[in-house]
Amino acid sequence: MPPAGEDPHTRTALAAHQAGALRWLGGGVIAVVLGVLLGMAAVTLAGTGRRVPLLGLVVIVLVLVGVVGVVAGAGALLRTYRWRRALATTPWQPGRLRIAGPAIIAFEPFGYDELDPHQERVRLRLLSTAVWRTRSIQALDGAEILAAPVGGSQWVLTADGLPTLFGARVSR
Repeated sequence: MPPAGEDPHTRTALAAHQAGALRWLGGGVIAVVLGVLLGMAAVTLAGTGRRVPLLGLVVIVLVLVGVVGVVAGAGALLRTYRWRRALATTPWQPGRLRIAGPAIIAFEPFGYDELDPHQERVRLRLLSTAVWRTRSIQALDGAEILAAPVGGSQWVLTADGLPTLFGARVSR
């Protein structure tokens, strides 16, 4: 079976994930720069004796939100890199998805027999709890999906017709 990274759908979904990460990173950097520039302008205005109400609060919010965006973007870029590297050598495993809760899922590999005591479902927890991602996964209850382990206790999931990849971690 060919590696999952050779699938055109997978490459497109990874590129979209990377683009989203770059948007977060870029937006965060822009917010920090704007916060610093606005802070410098506030200091200049205060030096002339003119005060602008709430300007200091706006500066703090811009810098804090920018830092959060930078951290989120850098984390998503790192995740994209790890997924791309792992999927270059790991094939997709077909199976069935079962929903156990809002962000708790179970992956049953193809050929899984629930009556066989030696076989176990792979119990997973979604990495992202964004509402649209959770609802997308919940809509797949009982559907055939593709999953691949991407190192440690993390898995990547997708299904035919979905334009994205979903990250999950083995639930303990």
